[in-house]
Amino acid sequence: MSEQEMPSTDLITLTRSGPYRPPSTAVPYLFFRHILAQQFRLGPAATGDLTLLLNAIQVTSKFIATNVRKARLINLIGLAGETNVQGEEQKKLDVLANDIMVNALRASGKTAVLVSEELDDAIIIEKRLRGKYCVVFDPLDGSSNIDAGVNIGTIFGIYQIQEGSEGTINDVLQPGSSMVAAGYTMYGSSANLVLTTGHGVNGYTLDNALGEFILTHPDIKIPSRGKIYSFNEGNSMYFHEPTLKYLESVKYPKTGKAPYSARYIGSMVADVHRTLLYGGIFGYPGDKKSKNGKLRLLYEAFPMAMLTEQAGGIATTGTQRILDIVPTEIHQRCPVFLGSKEDVEDLMSFHQ
Repeated sequence: MSEQEMPSTDLITLTRSGPYRPPSTAVPYLFFRHILAQQFRLGPAATGDLTLLLNAIQVTSKFIATNVRKARLINLIGLAGETNVQGEEQKKLDVLANDIMVNALRASGKTAVLVSEELDDAIIIEKRLRGKYCVVFDPLDGSSNIDAGVNIGTIFGIYQIQEGSEGTINDVLQPGSSMVAAGYTMYGSSANLVLTTGHGVNGYTLDNALGEFILTHPDIKIPSRGKIYSFNEGNSMYFHEPTLKYLESVKYPKTGKAPYSARYIGSMVADVHRTLLYGGIFGYPGDKKSKNGKLRLLYEAFPMAMLTEQAGGIATTGTQRILDIVPTEIHQRCPVFLGSKEDVEDLMSFHQ
């Protein structure tokens, strides 16, 4: 029998890093915190506050993941009987996920301002629990897919309050380029947390047995060109000419190349996750019916744009870099095209 290479036993989790030593061969090993190790490289500028805030978010993600998996069993399927600020009907899990996020972020003691898709107004944290970060988030993106068991997720972005501020709405009305961290957690066949703190993108998968997010996708780099386009073509009759011409170019290429494959889930987290890993382009354009599209700038477009750029891709409205937009209101919308560098550049050429 030929000698086989033993599988690697090194585990890196969201909160710890280091080699795993089986109890039968070694004394249990203390793991270094993974995110803390990243922040430590920043030197004196690192206080540990961002690490603790991210830890609160990953604990929240575990709680939401558990409830998503049990939703049918514990009667969390269906409408809550209310609508959010967008005029969308709230699902029971929408409300639960929002409450979990707000309570965990407030209790962390590291936040000053919270903005949620599910709340009309920003939450200003009381002084005794106030920190120096602002978190903008969609607690459960793609919630219209909940009852069908399709992948859904949590999207978040983090700002630091401006110098001299004690935490006001102006601290989140900053361009996306001012974010210090962004990410999402996708709940599906597995729970995947994808995160950037401005130094590349890492992906983690929740190991339910360990109760830890394990590093499974280190240093994600989006391919420079993909073979997939992800648009809701059910809205094609409302699309503007540049978008229609681009879609025609990938479906009916004139250079003898193979046409692109269409993949559209209808959950931004799931569509962007696939785009980051496989390449291609995701788009939700402004159109004749919705001038600025339907995706929210602060807590959907900005975090996904930061992740895309940190992975080597491009995120644009078609004519402007998304991270350069200065928001004027917390629930503002904007057109979104993001993905592989060459694919998005092709799209932008039709808008010139």
